[in-house]
Amino acid sequence: MTSSGIPAIEGNWALFLDLDGTLLDIAPRPDAVFVPPGLTATLATVVRRLDGALAIVTGRARAVADALLAPLTLPGGFGHGAELRDAAGRIAGVDAIPAMPADWPARLAAEVAAWPGVILEIKPHGLSLHYRGAPQMQDATRAALLALLRGHDDDFALMPAHMAFEIRPRAATKGRAVHALMQAAPFRGRRPVFVGDDVTDEDGMAAARDLGGFGLHVGRDFSGGPAEVRAWLMQREARHAAS
Repeated sequence: MTSSGIPAIEGNWALFLDLDGTLLDIAPRPDAVFVPPGLTATLATVVRRLDGALAIVTGRARAVADALLAPLTLPGGFGHGAELRDAAGRIAGVDAIPAMPADWPARLAAEVAAWPGVILEIKPHGLSLHYRGAPQMQDATRAALLALLRGHDDDFALMPAHMAFEIRPRAATKGRAVHALMQAAPFRGRRPVFVGDDVTDEDGMAAARDLGGFGLHVGRDFSGGPAEVRAWLMQREARHAAS
């Protein structure tokens, strides 16, 4: 147990980590996120300690997550679990995810053009409207996405995020990624621990609990935010190196 009461990383864990708001500080724009020096080296050390049982489970697209964490190519769930990658690098899960209607990006782009400060983020399996730069547009961005969802409610859902709203496939959850990865080596037989900060991470935490593990929430457990999560990973790295 650490001095803050957060459990110390154990060698039998399977560690599932969210990206934005957990490992990385939230940025004003999705493309302005900053990867702190040393983070990928720390993750690589934890990967070795856990014999490869560390995964990234994020709302980011796989290509974006890989670019942020290069040169690492970690297993995980991308697009909130729409796309899965196992420890061998095999991609799976996409066949069960409905395709986003082709006209949605263009419809939203036309509206966003009249909303200075609102950012449209298009993902492989969904999209987001970020209103951090225009807080007064919170209700308008939500209404725009709800309008897209009419007639598609069975397949897609609206999710709140950090000063954003996102449409994602209902079948894409972070819990789906945890359950899938825990079925195979090097995750199988380990205790799953999910660390996240957002409403979509609650599914991952619930899956970890279902499988005999637990979740750690950045807002509730790490009072220092992503910086404390990074320090927690580094502290475990230092203790392991000293042992």
